[in-house]
Amino acid sequence: MNSARVPGTYRLIKSSLGAVVLAGTLLATGIAPASADAAGEHYVALGDSFASGPLVPDITGPLACGRSTHNYPHELAARLHVASFKDVTCSGAATKHTTEPQSGSVLGLPTGTEPPQFDALGPDTTLVTLTFGGNDAGLVGVAQDCMTLDPGAKPCKDRFAAQVDQRIEEFKPRIAAVLDGIHARSPKARVVATGYGDYIRPGGCFPLQPVLGVDADFLQGSVDRLNAAVAEAAAAHGADYADVRTPSKGHDSCAAPGDRWIEGYVPVHLAAPLHPNRQGEESYARIIGDQLQLQLQSQSQSQSQLQLQKG
Repeated sequence: MNSARVPGTYRLIKSSLGAVVLAGTLLATGIAPASADAAGEHYVALGDSFASGPLVPDITGPLACGRSTHNYPHELAARLHVASFKDVTCSGAATKHTTEPQSGSVLGLPTGTEPPQFDALGPDTTLVTLTFGGNDAGLVGVAQDCMTLDPGAKPCKDRFAAQVDQRIEEFKPRIAAVLDGIHARSPKARVVATGYGDYIRPGGCFPLQPVLGVDADFLQGSVDRLNAAVAEAAAAHGADYADVRTPSKGHDSCAAPGDRWIEGYVPVHLAAPLHPNRQGEESYARIIGDQLQLQLQSQSQSQSQLQLQKG
């Protein structure tokens, strides 16, 4: 499996060289970048189970949503010292659940409905993160169907490749509409769309993770195409794209337990199968937070330079 790289034309969260050097110096000395510029943010987190952190202690909010107090939105809110924070991430959420209610269930028993995630947005919202796509593409279900303990089994890629490709194509206009909907409801908001992480390394690690090597490459390749679709939509619809895939290399489900950010088919940490554990959620928050901080510092430097020029 080759690591998909997002083309340079995509609008990644960037910073000036001076901000990069400053942040690198601070991180090297163990000092976190200053967060004063983010302290006034009114932050809303949208998304699916990658963002909600199911089974990662401690549970907060509706049980069916699997929302953790240590998911990346909670960790990011704490890191940025935001003024207000709303987390409406929910397991099973797809892009349609931004504007439609989501029915919840636990162990097959209905638990009621959650309001559309867009209900959390408002004109005063200044920061929005979102993670969508996995449920639109049905990737967890496909991964479950690809599980096998037979090294001679027929690859599941043959059954699912065309279906997944079609679903990703159908997802593209949906994620674009989600981004436009956020801007319409929260015109002052900085919008950060995240991708998904590194689930399984090239060739897999059969039988540690019970999926054939060719299917491991197919599954991670599908994740990478989904990430590229999110990045492309972000670039075209006034949002930033946070790449959590590249920095998570080596922390996939094949990694040693202490290095693992994503759990495999049988979790070794408190987390849902094929989902981030607490270390993963904390790491994604750090990655997103560092990128945001660099951008804020770059903007602050640019404003200072303009003021000096005017003076």
